[in-house]
Amino acid sequence: MPSLTRSLLPAMCLLAGIFSAPLPVNAREPADSFDILIRGGTIYDGSGKAPKRADLAIRDGKIAAVGDLKNSTAKTVVDAEGLAVAPGFINMLSWSTEALLVDGRGQSEIRQGVTTQIMGEGWSMGPVNAAIKKRMTAEQGDIKYVVEWTSLADYLSSLQRKGISQNVASYLGATTVREYVLGLDNKKPTAAELDQMRRVVELEMRDGALGIGTALEYAPAYYADTTELIELCKVAAKYKGKYITHMRSEGERLIEGIDEAVRISREAGIPTEIYHFKAAGKNNWKKMDAAVERVEAARRQGLPVTANMYCYTAGAAPLTACIPPWAMEGGDPALRRRLKEPESRKRVLEDIRTKTDWPNFYHNAGSPDNILLISFKKDELKPLQGKTLAQIAAARGKDPAETLLDLLVEDESSIGTAYFITAEENIRKLVSLPWISFGSDEAAQQPEGVFLKSMPHPRAYGNFTRVLGKYVREDKLLSLEAAVRKMTSLPAENLGLDRRGRLNDGYFADVVVFDPKTIADRATYEKPHQYSVGVKHVFVNGVQVLKDGEHTGAKPGKALWGPGKVEK
Repeated sequence: MPSLTRSLLPAMCLLAGIFSAPLPVNAREPADSFDILIRGGTIYDGSGKAPKRADLAIRDGKIAAVGDLKNSTAKTVVDAEGLAVAPGFINMLSWSTEALLVDGRGQSEIRQGVTTQIMGEGWSMGPVNAAIKKRMTAEQGDIKYVVEWTSLADYLSSLQRKGISQNVASYLGATTVREYVLGLDNKKPTAAELDQMRRVVELEMRDGALGIGTALEYAPAYYADTTELIELCKVAAKYKGKYITHMRSEGERLIEGIDEAVRISREAGIPTEIYHFKAAGKNNWKKMDAAVERVEAARRQGLPVTANMYCYTAGAAPLTACIPPWAMEGGDPALRRRLKEPESRKRVLEDIRTKTDWPNFYHNAGSPDNILLISFKKDELKPLQGKTLAQIAAARGKDPAETLLDLLVEDESSIGTAYFITAEENIRKLVSLPWISFGSDEAAQQPEGVFLKSMPHPRAYGNFTRVLGKYVREDKLLSLEAAVRKMTSLPAENLGLDRRGRLNDGYFADVVVFDPKTIADRATYEKPHQYSVGVKHVFVNGVQVLKDGEHTGAKPGKALWGPGKVEK
């Protein structure tokens, strides 16, 4: 080696060491500096494992660390001492499709800790054609909006552009696909029409739909046979889609309804979920144990069959759920024409009073005293909201079934209704089952503006907090960590959502901080517009949406897509 090079070697090594050594801490942003630091809470990570006391850090919209972070700093520090810290809750059955168009805050949901709303029970907001747009516009009630989209993906993207506080995703409604191709008539698709329906499913699955959703107790979904549904689900399965169903019967033919759902799962090769699992109607309550066994038998065979539920004894459906399917052919305007025609009206009344070979909600309710009218379209009928069908009939001096038909004609809508059809005993049987998650089956609400014109089901304000307050803390039917799993990682995994549902490093920072000692629902059937209590802070995609129990106005929610979405 030349002597000059040898003489420069120590200096060169010194310089190399200077440039390769880490910069002093004060010369760059520290590695332990975060955007948000939630200190001292009890972490329920979504896995169902026992909780642990730890800190949680958020950076760039994702969870950056969970552990002892006492030496770390952050722009925002939240004191969670004595509070539970969990992944944001996932609502498996949301009807906020219209509500979010007029108010993206989703107040009644976010104040329960819900950070993701899943839509698409049978009907979805796309695809739409001219006929569907016309029907959607004609049927609008208190909430008015312009149908500015053509596909389901367009609709979800438009929500994100408008600004929403929670994440949203949707199944493709099989009812919507059927209406898009066949209209509202009771008929089977031809081979060519079935091909067209398959193409519609493929396009929406490629654009990010979660799968196929059905609501088979209601016309026109009722007209679809099992083979038609299997064919649609086969297409969805190619894109890792799921099948989710309001079964063809939750009452007289509950077991047969489960069998159909299991058959679709098996023959289409698709995971299947049952909406709002229950036995509807007092005569059917005894079937609950057999229904659970039917699902668990399918699961033992290796079929991915799961379910969700709400925790109230009343379901909610339109008053038209009391109408036989043949009378619904052609939609609501055709129904009203039939109800004005003496002979067809007489036939409808006879079916309502005597038949159970279709999902007769009038029969399942057991009495007009168990049918509560909660949402009318016309202002002159809104004073009847909160009254039972029996009360309205008595005030009018008419038969309850006759009154039911009169109301449908007068209001020119399907009329929102609560039906007391479920046993509390069965809710208690279901609430702890490890394969059941939760869904409100309602729209996000707030006690202001247009939302005060109608009475929602109280589950809009309290389904998730009711689980944590009543069934976990008070009744001790399941542990808090088990309940959190059923609200977070279980639905996220069933849906195939990307990095949601757990408090793991690198997961999106959907986080709820709540007080397990006080969390509770407050909404009642008589006074439904009441927020839940006990949820302190909520973060969606790393942005604080709820602070000290109050909405911050932030709208960081995103449209989420199914795992089969094809990037363009």
